[in-house]
Amino acid sequence: MAAVLVDAGPMVAAFGTRQTRAAHYIDLFRQAAQLHWSLSTTWPCVVEASYLLAPPQRYTFLRWIGAGAVTVFPFQQDALEDYVALMQRYTQTPGTEMDLADASLVWLASDTGVTSIMTTDVHDFSRYRLADGRGFDIL
Repeated sequence: MAAVLVDAGPMVAAFGTRQTRAAHYIDLFRQAAQLHWSLSTTWPCVVEASYLLAPPQRYTFLRWIGAGAVTVFPFQQDALEDYVALMQRYTQTPGTEMDLADASLVWLASDTGVTSIMTTDVHDFSRYRLADGRGFDIL
């Protein structure tokens, strides 16, 4: 079974209206369901996607999450220190800021060893690295 992290962008693309990459991510989510991939995300990604989706798509998305289509990993409050360290590391100039959702996924990848990711942020996830130097395999 494949394990894949899911960023907010693909969820917005799949559930939003008039999204340019919708077909790609809808196909990936269907493939994941058929092949029983283990999909994981974090609460910051769910919150970001929920904010970007308008009703009624927001409600459909949240029901999909609630039905267990994606495992949402919790984190301990003290992990925020790790998130901040990542955000500071990858924020060099305006326009290169790492947001909380991205930091949570890099942290989760370091914690689980999963480096395959569905993301629309190809530029950012191409530059992010785990502590051991590994990069991400972007789907």
